[in-house]
Amino acid sequence: MFGELVDKFDDIFRTLRGAGKLSEKNIKDSLREVRRALLEADVNYKVVKEFVKSVEQSAVGEKVLKSIEPGQQIVKIVHDELIKVLGEKAVPLAPMDKAPTVYMLCGLQGSGKTTLSGKLALSAKRKNKKPLLVAADIYRPAAVKQLKVLGDSIGVEVFSLEGKKPPEICLEAKKYAEQNFIDLVILDTAGRLHIDEELMEELDQIKAKVDPDEMLLVADSMTGQDAVNLAEQFHQQLDLTGVALTKLDGDARGGAAISIRKVTGCPIKVVSIGEKLSDLEPFHPERMASRILGMGDIVTLVEKAQDSIDIEKAEKLEKKLRKNAFTLEDFYDQMQQLKKMGPLESLVGMIPGMGKALKGVQIDESGMRRVEAMIQSMTPYERRNPGMIDGSRKSRIAAGSGSSVQNVNLLLKQFFAMQKMIKNVNKFKIKGLPKGANPFQM
Repeated sequence: MFGELVDKFDDIFRTLRGAGKLSEKNIKDSLREVRRALLEADVNYKVVKEFVKSVEQSAVGEKVLKSIEPGQQIVKIVHDELIKVLGEKAVPLAPMDKAPTVYMLCGLQGSGKTTLSGKLALSAKRKNKKPLLVAADIYRPAAVKQLKVLGDSIGVEVFSLEGKKPPEICLEAKKYAEQNFIDLVILDTAGRLHIDEELMEELDQIKAKVDPDEMLLVADSMTGQDAVNLAEQFHQQLDLTGVALTKLDGDARGGAAISIRKVTGCPIKVVSIGEKLSDLEPFHPERMASRILGMGDIVTLVEKAQDSIDIEKAEKLEKKLRKNAFTLEDFYDQMQQLKKMGPLESLVGMIPGMGKALKGVQIDESGMRRVEAMIQSMTPYERRNPGMIDGSRKSRIAAGSGSSVQNVNLLLKQFFAMQKMIKNVNKFKIKGLPKGANPFQM
């Protein structure tokens, strides 16, 4: 996420910190580089101009110049100004406090509306709400079928009508929802290759008939400045309540995320950060600013862990760790819970300093799949007693997982090293720790 921009900011601030003493000249030189980095990231030039001016006004002053660590203070000033540009406070989606609540999604063709519909439906379902997906795109070939396949994959009902116009379909869907105790109606409307009068008129008619609680523009973050122009036009015509940025996990330069709020005044409410239907996050300006500046995002990481980790399994694992009874079955369970949290590259980027430490390193998730395959090829007895796996068993496991005996040996070697480390931790006595206290909960 924002890979190039993060690297450029890191280089700029490293130069500032290395200067020892700051002057108006090196501050202005650094801000010139900040300006260039933001423009190359496809941030709106007016936004860049105002941003750099605000940072300069805050940075060039006696208090900063006499600071003990002036370089760090400049980073804080840039961070604070970036939060202001991104919107200062998180604006959540309309609450599902009435039945039915209606979310209407609009945008150009290929922006990811249908996939986002599924992500929103899954998110609502996990909150014990009953969602309904509405196929209001009757023009794109197989659009209705795509939504039905997506709905089936997450166990969510899809509403569609043949021979009806989108405004009528949406109105009937809302009536159906009222009669069937649906909490959330998600309207997946049609897109076009570009904005035209016909598209806008149809969206206006749908809005007039169903009175949506959330009018959400779905914008492709990889289109950069074009996404900002799109948001501005849609907002003028439809009075949007929010923006959803998709494909933020791709090679996004960051221009759309940084510019949209400032240019349109319309808040970014959610961001799509992966291909899985669970890869959806609420947009937090402060957290996003920290990610852009390479400072990580521990809060989001902890929230993902809370949503993904099975507390009962975690407590059982804790007892096993204290008894040195950690097995390959436990290791496999931990891998499955980690996968639920999202792409590894995204998780690593949330850990402060980890992005810089692993700069240029490609995170190979296929290695995790290979380990999974080897553990799945073991018998329950072998998983619980890995020390009993001899040469013939290793050959069978390698053949069953499509791997090699060398890879099986490497897995076992790493696992035994992990077991030894856990054993050493359990032996470690912490001074002043009450008898019976759990060191893992300190």
